[in-house]
Amino acid sequence: MPEIDFFGEKLKRNIAKVIVGKEEIIEKALAVLLSGGHVLINDVPGVGKTVFARSLAVSLGLDFRRIQCTPDLLPSDVTGLNVLDIKSNEFIFKKGPVFTEVLLVDEINRTTPRTQSALLEAMGERQVTIDGKTFFMARPFFVMATQNPVEFEGTFPLPEAQLDRFSISLSMGYPDEEYEVALLKGMLLEHPLESLKAVSSRDELLNIMKRVKETKVERSILEYVVAIVSKTRNHRDLSLGSSPRGSIAIVDAARALAGLRGRGFVIPDDVKEIAPEALSHRIMLKPEARLMRRKARDVVEEILQTVPVPLENERIEV
Repeated sequence: MPEIDFFGEKLKRNIAKVIVGKEEIIEKALAVLLSGGHVLINDVPGVGKTVFARSLAVSLGLDFRRIQCTPDLLPSDVTGLNVLDIKSNEFIFKKGPVFTEVLLVDEINRTTPRTQSALLEAMGERQVTIDGKTFFMARPFFVMATQNPVEFEGTFPLPEAQLDRFSISLSMGYPDEEYEVALLKGMLLEHPLESLKAVSSRDELLNIMKRVKETKVERSILEYVVAIVSKTRNHRDLSLGSSPRGSIAIVDAARALAGLRGRGFVIPDDVKEIAPEALSHRIMLKPEARLMRRKARDVVEEILQTVPVPLENERIEV
């Protein structure tokens, strides 16, 4: 779809002024945004996770909020609470930072499970319930959460239910030396984020999100996705396979990827490209597999090699 392709290209070019050499990461995060999902970024400090979220919000002209997670963070610090108005003698709801369009939850594994769960309803249902009253979120509502995978002191690992709310899990990684030199050169005068301008708008984004829903997915592609996910449920190295939410995340992100690449239909390569990021955080390795230094992503990629790819002449449109 040319309209989605053009939208994606101008956003990727704009964000790349700040996040250098990470075009693939930017594209996958955009695909999740366009499909209405959320992103979890696992990586060491200082590789640009926070700047990425801010540059995405600025490029789209969206409202941006950040929550810095700490062990003493309360659920009401995230969702908001009712406060007494002395003049009217009535309780008024004061909205928390979750009521925004792009929300960065920094170091989500540093806050308690109780506070982590406060995000569940907002991420899954696009609403928050306070004292029996429901408040609906803005549209779009995109959560980008980060966690540091190398520090475990004072952290609270995300439970499976929370992990399952994220469409994909990404790792930005260290930049190549060439890109790191370019990054340093670009920051000699000022931080690139300070001069970054919006190249889109909320209305355009919502329209593109509707267009993504028009991307065709043939039955054989759906069967291919289900076959991949089913393999995680009986794999010898896994004690926990992916839920159907993993299948949904793959299909949704693959549709957006296809649109960003100018196609109105999904092909198996779209599925193969997004499946490791969509499934790796949803599966659990057996203890003996961890002892063998197996990684969840290795298992997913092994599954992708064993599941037959549907042939073009076998595809039947849904």
